[in-house]
Amino acid sequence: ELMASLQSRLQALWEEQELVLLEVRECAKWGEELEALVRELCKPNEFERYLMFIGDLEKVLSLLLCLSSRLARVQNALSRMDGSTEPEEKQSLNERHKLLSRQREDAKDLKENLDRRERVVSGILAKYLTEQQLQDYQHFVQVKTSLLIEQKDLEEQIKFFEEQLENLEQSIP
Repeated sequence: ELMASLQSRLQALWEEQELVLLEVRECAKWGEELEALVRELCKPNEFERYLMFIGDLEKVLSLLLCLSSRLARVQNALSRMDGSTEPEEKQSLNERHKLLSRQREDAKDLKENLDRRERVVSGILAKYLTEQQLQDYQHFVQVKTSLLIEQKDLEEQIKFFEEQLENLEQSIP
């Protein structure tokens, strides 16, 4: 029953992931249309700033989300330790925790820098776009961000349930 329940939950997550991927593709088309508009209206150096920002948005968010999920897994492993845990394992987990924490702080700094760059790009675009076009651009950035977060969250949930199912299958004689 538990295996069937896990399989059912996994199936639902896979279907949800397909829907999110559809939204990601639609958002990418929207991004291409926006890119064409910005290319047409802005100076080449301003267009390059826009392109760099949009490209870095995905990279920095993906890095931050990845580090956060890895850090959460290490924290979970640390919280499950007890008196029988090997000292080497404890030390290894603590070192990984410190490293991931530092890396996540660095990624947060990158995100703050990215936020400043977004304000600069918005300022540039405000000179060329209508109020509605500027709102569309800002909405595009929000949607792209939320889809990246949703995608990563689904990947993590799927990974978790697949591990649970695998562990359960291995525990059955």
